Amino acid sequence: MLVTTQEMFKQAEEGGFAIPSANFLDYRMAKAFVQVAEAHGMPLILSFAQSHMKELDIIDAASIGIHLAQNSRVPIALHLDHGEDKQTIERAISLGFTSVMIDASKQPFAENIAITKEIVDIAHHNGVVVEAELGHVGSGDTLESATLSDSIYTEPAQAREFCDKTGVDSLAVSIGTAHGHYKGVPKINFEALAQIRDQVEIPLVLHGGSGSGDDNLHKCAVSGIRKINIFTDFITAAHSAIYAEKHDNMLTLNRLVSAAYAETLAHYYRVFATQAWRA
Repeated sequence: MLVTTQEMFKQAEEGGFAIPSANFLDYRMAKAFVQVAEAHGMPLILSFAQSHMKELDIIDAASIGIHLAQNSRVPIALHLDHGEDKQTIERAISLGFTSVMIDASKQPFAENIAITKEIVDIAHHNGVVVEAELGHVGSGDTLESATLSDSIYTEPAQAREFCDKTGVDSLAVSIGTAHGHYKGVPKINFEALAQIRDQVEIPLVLHGGSGSGDDNLHKCAVSGIRKINIFTDFITAAHSAIYAEKHDNMLTLNRLVSAAYAETLAHYYRVFATQAWRA
């Protein structure tokens, strides 16, 4: 069933777990994610990043996501990840996305507030929920973000003001993760997470989940993060499956790739403690 993230996050808050936000690039990838969600009876945030529009048109992404969600037995939200401009976000809303992210995190604080507030007003008028980012989760060599950038950590003192002035539904915070591949395992600032939690009542989101370490991610999930984004780990798993042994049959490769996507998502359902979900 196609839903917003509101009920998902309510249950996640009550149960103390996080929900995977799985970014997809094509139908096969999205279908693998939905099949795992159904097999486990778990909710899913099916995400499509604006930076991936050069890989898949947003119209096709909407068609894939809506078709799979509407025909699924489990709740699925279709989310626009890292929306960068008003035009793209409005298009996503008109196409049926039930959740959108406005990422103005690289802008000055006051400008981030103004941009986010405008998107919140538009989205809420259409029954769509909004995620924003305060601080900035940097990026490396990944398709998930269009450019390389450094992280800017979220200031707990600013988080409450940002949420109060924008009316945003969830907030992505920067506490030590980054998009793309890591050299080593990142050090998560759990003290900062606790301080942000003290200031903010809405659900918190963690970007850059891939490669952050299972222990770190589990602790984030049980310490107040309600949505964790995964992309690079899916790509890495598929690449490893393809090159694990020689194959000369494209159908076999397709099945291996789908299985790699599925195994990775099933793993993160366990890490994020999503089993506490009540169907």
